[in-house]
Amino acid sequence: MKNKESNPEQNSRRSFIKGSALALAGFYIVPRHVLGGPGFVAPSDRLRVASIGVGGMGANDVSGVFRSGKVDIVALCDVDDTRAKRSRDEHPKASYYKDYRIMLEKEDKNIDAVTVSTPDHMHAVQAMMAMKMGKHVYVQKPLSHDIYEARMLTEAAEKYKVVTQMGNQGSSGDGVRQMVEWYNAGLIGEATKVYSWTNRPVWPQGIEWPKTPKTPPTDLDWDLWLGTAPYKDYVENLVPFNWRGWWDYGTGALGDMACHIMEPPFRVLGLGYPKSAECSVGSVYVGEFIRGYFPESCPPSSHITLRFDQPGKPDLEFHWMDGGIQPTRPEELEPNEMMGDGGNGVIIEGTAGKMMCSTYGANPKLLPTSRTSEVSVPQSEYRVPEGDRGHYTNWVEACISGHGSDEFKRLSSPFSVAGPLTESVLMGNLAIRSYDYRVPRDGSANQFDYPGRGIKLLWDGPNMKITNFEPANQFVKREYRGDYSL
Repeated sequence: MKNKESNPEQNSRRSFIKGSALALAGFYIVPRHVLGGPGFVAPSDRLRVASIGVGGMGANDVSGVFRSGKVDIVALCDVDDTRAKRSRDEHPKASYYKDYRIMLEKEDKNIDAVTVSTPDHMHAVQAMMAMKMGKHVYVQKPLSHDIYEARMLTEAAEKYKVVTQMGNQGSSGDGVRQMVEWYNAGLIGEATKVYSWTNRPVWPQGIEWPKTPKTPPTDLDWDLWLGTAPYKDYVENLVPFNWRGWWDYGTGALGDMACHIMEPPFRVLGLGYPKSAECSVGSVYVGEFIRGYFPESCPPSSHITLRFDQPGKPDLEFHWMDGGIQPTRPEELEPNEMMGDGGNGVIIEGTAGKMMCSTYGANPKLLPTSRTSEVSVPQSEYRVPEGDRGHYTNWVEACISGHGSDEFKRLSSPFSVAGPLTESVLMGNLAIRSYDYRVPRDGSANQFDYPGRGIKLLWDGPNMKITNFEPANQFVKREYRGDYSL
C-alpha cells in the first residue's frame, strides 16, 4: 500500500487549529481543586483504600491513613467481628468482609490501595495478592513471617510498580535523620559495633502449647484466622495478641520490635544482608524443668549477633538482645542518665565516638550526652512533615503521585528498604530456631543432640541459604496450608 503524501498547507492548518484549541483549553479549564476552594480535594487526588485486619493496630492504621484527609475507606476486612467494630463504626459506608480474597476480587475496581495489619503469618499472601492486582500496599511490621516472603515482596514491589510502605513509623521520624547527618559528618568515626535491645516479650513465650482445646467465639472465623498456618484447634489466650509467641503465627520479640529498633542503625550505616548469625537463648522454669523443649514457642529471651561486611573496613558486629537483656552501659553515660529509653534502645560505637537513641530512633544523643548540644551539622536529610506521625501521609501522598514520583522517592520505608531490613531481623529467628533443632542421640528416644548450638551460621544473602548447616534452611521458607500461595 502506497503512503499518502503529506500536504504542507493542510498540516500547517491542522497545527494552527490544534494549537488554538490547546490555548483555549488552557485559558478556560481550571483545576478542580481551585474551583472547589480551600480544603477541596479533587477525586483524582484522593486514594480509595481497603483495609485487611482492622482491629487493634489495624484500627490505628485505618485511622492513620484516613487522617491524611485524602483517603476514602472503601472496604474493611477482619475475621473477628468484635475486633472490627471500631473501624466499622468509624466508617459505616465501607463494605465489610471476612475473607480478604473475596474483598479484593469484589472491590477490585473500587480501590487503589490496601493496608495489611494482620498477624505476621498472613502479611505476605495478602500483600502479594493486592500487588499483583496493581494495588499500592501498606503492611505492618514485620513485613513478613519468613525471609523468603520478604524477598518475594521486595521483588514484587518493583515488578508491579506499586507504592509500598512498612509500618515502622519511626523511619519517618526526625531522630534517625539526625543520626544519619551526625554519622556522615564523621562525629563518631567509622562504626564498629551496634547494640540494640528491648524489654519484649510482654506475652507468654518459651511455654508448652495448651492441651485443652476450646470452642472458638461465634464472632471469630477460626479457619480464616489460621490462614496459611497448620490447622490446630482453637485455644484460649491466643487471639487477639498472644499469637506473637508462637512460630506458626508470630515472630517473637524480634518481629515485634526489631523493625523499630534495628532500623536506625540500618539506615545510618546503609547495611545490606548479614554474612553470619549466632545466638544464645534464655530459659524459664517450667515445673521441674528449665524451659523444657517447646520448639513451637519463641524463647523467653535471646541474644543474637549478626555480622555485616563493610567494604574496605572491618566487619560490623551487630547485637540484638531481648527479654530484658541489655548491653553494658557505656562509660560515657553518667550513672543516673537513662540508657536508651530504659527498656529499649540502640548504641552505635565508632572509632571516634558513640551515639544512642530510643525506640523508633527517638531522642538521638551523642555520647557523652553533653556533646549533643555542642555540635551542629547542616541538615541534609529530608524531613517528613509531622515526623513519625506523618508516616501514613508519607505513603498516601506517594500513592497519589505514583511510582517513580518525587513523593515516591521520599518514602521512609518502601519495600526496597523494608525488605532487606526484615530479612536481617528474621535472620535472628532463623538462628534461634536452628539453636533449638535437635536429633536423637545414638537412636535414643530420650536423649538428644543440638547440632545448631555453639556454631556460627554462615549466610549467603543473595541466594537465601545457610551454607554450613543445612537443617537451618528449613526455616527460610515455610509451607502454606491448603490453597494459600504467593
